[in-house]
Parts: sequence; C-alpha cells; structure tokens
Amino acid sequence: MEIEKRQVLLATEAEAYIEALQKFELENIGSPRWFQQHEYLGKLTMQAVLSASGQEDEFIKEFFLVMGKVPLVIHELIAVETWKEKIFPEFVKLKFKPSTSVPLYMVLYQEAILVTLLEIILYHQEVLESGEDYILDLLGYCHRKLTDLLSGNYNPEKDVKEKESDISRTLIDDLQRHKKSMGFDIAMKTVSILRYIAENLSSLPLSVTHHILSVHDFPLLLSFLLEEPPWVRCSDNSEEKYIDGKWCLVEEENRFQITKIEGQVWITLYILLLSEECQKKYELNSYKKNQILKLRSHLSEILIEQLPSLQSLQQYLESLSIMEPPAVRRDLIIEQISELREEFLKEGEGKWDKISRQQAETFFSPSLEALKEHSRRLADTYSVDILENFVPETPKCCVCGHSANKRCSRCRNEWYCRRECQVQHWPKHKVACSLVTNSES
Repeated sequence: MEIEKRQVLLATEAEAYIEALQKFELENIGSPRWFQQHEYLGKLTMQAVLSASGQEDEFIKEFFLVMGKVPLVIHELIAVETWKEKIFPEFVKLKFKPSTSVPLYMVLYQEAILVTLLEIILYHQEVLESGEDYILDLLGYCHRKLTDLLSGNYNPEKDVKEKESDISRTLIDDLQRHKKSMGFDIAMKTVSILRYIAENLSSLPLSVTHHILSVHDFPLLLSFLLEEPPWVRCSDNSEEKYIDGKWCLVEEENRFQITKIEGQVWITLYILLLSEECQKKYELNSYKKNQILKLRSHLSEILIEQLPSLQSLQQYLESLSIMEPPAVRRDLIIEQISELREEFLKEGEGKWDKISRQQAETFFSPSLEALKEHSRRLADTYSVDILENFVPETPKCCVCGHSANKRCSRCRNEWYCRRECQVQHWPKHKVACSLVTNSES
C-alpha cells in the first residue's frame, strides 16, 4: 500500500508535544500523565515515519535535536524495557484479570514506538551525537535484544501452538503472546540503530568504540547472527524471509537475494572489522578468529555482487586465516559505564511485586468513565486510516493466530480468520469493543 501524503501533526503541534516530554520513574509507568505522553510519542513517531518515507521535511527530527530530547527517548526506552522484564511478570503471578487488556497492551507497545522513533531520527549523525552518554545505554539495549534474538526467545517457530478451542486463555495470556511477537520486530529494528552507531564511531566518544568492540563484542555477535540468521525460517520444503516487517515466502529464483536486515548486518560487521580505528582496538583471540573465519563460506559471488564492498571483507578474512591477529594497541581510556538500566534495577530491587500490585489497583483498574475517555484518546491517536500504513504484516487472528481477513465491524480493532473465532472471543472482547464504539459516537 502506498502511503499517501498526509500529516498526523502540524509542526507547531509536534514542537509542543516534544517540549512537554518528560522522564518517568518505573512506579509511574501507566499513570494518566504517562499515557498522555504515550499518545504524544505515538503521533510523533507516525509523523516521523510519514515524513521520512515521503522524503518530506523531517521536522520531528529537527525538534528532537534542537530541544535536546534524544537522551529522554533513550531513558524512556530503557524504563519500559525494565518494566516489561521485571514488573509485567508480576501481573502474571498475581493472576491479574483486568476488565480490558488495552492499557497494559499500550505499555507493552511503548517499546516498539520508541525503537521505531529512534530508528528514524538516529539515521542523522547530528541527532546521534546529541544522544551523549546515553548512547552507551542504547548499545547495551541493542546487545540484549540481539542476544535474545540469537537465543531464539522471539523465534515464531518456537511459539506454543494453542488449540483453537482453548477458552481458558486469559487476557494476560494474550498479552504475553503479543509481548513475544513484538519482541521479534523490536529486535530487528535494533540492527538499523547499531549500524548508525557503527557508521559514526569517529564522531562519538571513544567509550562508544570501547563498548561496541570490547564490552559487548558486536563483531562476534553479528558473526553468530549471520551463521544462524533469525530472519530466515524454513518449513515443508519452503523458505520464508523477514522482509519489510513481515514474513514473505521466497521463490526459488530469489533464494539468494539478501534482505535489508541481512545487508545491514553485513555492512555493520564490515565497518567493525575493516575500519582502521576498529582494527587497532578490537582484540582477536583464537576463538574469535575461528568464529569470524566461518563467514568465508557465506561470502559467495552472488552475495558480493549485491554488496560489492564485501569483496574487501573477503580479502581480509583470507589474510586473517594465514596470519596471527595483529597486536591491539591499548590506549588509556577513562572508562564510562552505562548507568540507566542499573539505576532502574536498583530502584525496583525487592519491590517489583509491590509496584505491580499498586499499578494493578490504580492505573490498570480504572473506572468505566476513565476507560471510555482512555479509549477515545487511543482511537484518536491510532486512527485506522493512518495506522493501517504501519501494519507490519498480514493481520493475524487474535484467537488462533492464523492469517485473518475479517475484522470486528464495530470497533475495527480486532481481526479474525473465521466467525467461530470471533464468537469465541466475544466474551473477552465485548467490554473493550463497547468502550471504543461508544467513545467514537
């Protein structure tokens, strides 16, 4: 679907929204003020995507740069990541049964919004530089996501296949499934962010280079990803690849055509192994050398035709195979550490269950009137005509997970593959459906 030229926000609105953004502590995630900021960020991200895809004036990027708000976006990203890792599981332990899953889902969705926003605006070197010391926290975040991706935590093939007749699944169970599905998409977006950082190492503090090469060892991690690519899945003599946010069946003649994700991994690895500054600082022991040399088998003529710069990488690997790794120059570095995540973990240590209980009783158990107002605001933020341009793949049935072509005719928010699934889901869906419908009337 071609994205029409339209605006979610005027420049004056975007400026006011960005100026109003603030940092939130873990205890306040899900509060009314937090949700107001969630709406702001949702609209800002959609406008940033529309501007970038239409090659129009990227005023969202400019405002974030001028107002120095990039560190705040990274702060909020690490905060919601910590919330999902430490507090959301407590809702599962509590066997929390909310009247609607929408507020909790939006908190989970916040991470996808923030990663998408960063993927758009960090393409620009000056915006990346404005991230300051928070870039170290962003590198740690990318490392965690790619490590989880490599371990198969987000692998769709490892999802538990639930029976269509299973009516015992709760709203929290559905949210856990959505959390895992979103995790895969989010991890894929971090590949772009990592590439932007690698491309601009010379303009970033020395500590960034140290973290990307030594603390997190991204060259080794990326080589593992290329050996076991999570963007490819095979079944029943067919192959699918993750392309532009969706799984696509690959025809035999296109089997060796690289995807954008794969290309970005190769380019990032090329930079980290061949740039002069990185070669001086990356310490290659025998284990790392042997692992990286495995990439030679992947550097085919077909791949090099698509990415000609990889010929230099091929030559480097051939030279590396017959020589000892060069000695690393050890400069004196005043070590900087990423602090955000540690601060959040220290903040909630020993009281994750207490925070979840307080939030369950307040933020996620609102009154009927508050739910109506909340639904009205969400319907305005994620209007169907704009949001459909950002659907990453063919809609899935919210009951069984199969491809869906039917949508709830009242709220237009849920998808189903057949009427039986819609009828089965209605007892859980009717509250949220009525709230959205009534808020729009």
